[in-house]
Amino acid sequence: MLKEKIAIITDSNSGIFSDEYLTKGVFVLPVPFIINGKAYYENITLTQDVFYKWLDEKAHVSTSQPSVGDVADFWRERLKTHDTIVHIPMSCHLSNSYDTATALSQTPEFKNRVFIVNNQRISTTQKASVMDAMKLRNNGKNAMEIKDYLEQTAFDSVIYIAVNSMEYLKRGGRITPTAAAIGSILHIKPVLQIYGERLDKYAVARTMKKAKTIMINAIQNDLETRFSKYVAQGEIIFSVEHTNNQEAAQELFTELKRVFPNIPLQSCVQLPLCASCHVGPKALAI
Repeated sequence: MLKEKIAIITDSNSGIFSDEYLTKGVFVLPVPFIINGKAYYENITLTQDVFYKWLDEKAHVSTSQPSVGDVADFWRERLKTHDTIVHIPMSCHLSNSYDTATALSQTPEFKNRVFIVNNQRISTTQKASVMDAMKLRNNGKNAMEIKDYLEQTAFDSVIYIAVNSMEYLKRGGRITPTAAAIGSILHIKPVLQIYGERLDKYAVARTMKKAKTIMINAIQNDLETRFSKYVAQGEIIFSVEHTNNQEAAQELFTELKRVFPNIPLQSCVQLPLCASCHVGPKALAI
């Protein structure tokens, strides 16, 4: 019996942009941003520098999702050379991309050939799902088995984000203008948590230094509780991300290596713009 040839598709909210993944059967669907009424695509027609310049100038920035037609065309192209597709969109609770892709996958053209993963991740954790999918495919798992595994392990990741300014949470409608005004006066730095289906406030701090301490303490607690089995198996990986804050991110990266010397750090990179437009510049994430 011939081995199933599987294409792995994710979107640019995963932070995957390198062409090196194309040689590994991984394909990235560009997600549009609407800036002052015009669509742009991260790392294609929109650079990080230009994006933050627009944010600073208070341009009207919003996230969007690929059109149904664009998704269908992207799948058709992949299915010319592959038997099935495992599609890993960003979290269904942060975008309608999952619902759109799921409905499309049930049409006669794509049914039983395209498998949509609902493992509720974004950014580095979404990228980690892609890495897991590649390993499973290389180990002979079929598309349905890959989908099942990724959904079963959906809650085996967490992101903590220290936000430097509440202004962008206000612009995105995640907090009220009054709360943002009070937060600005008090110099509050919210620490957010993305865990499975939730994007929640985890804690608040008065300085970014304190916010970093809160995140490190939260991670220590996670290692001792909900992720303890992965610690025992040596299967924990950290990443540091930031929004236009490279120097501070590198300092946090170094601090994590000092506090957790036995945990490998995978990367220190910019957050995808889908997250950046909601948390604003100078944010730090683990």
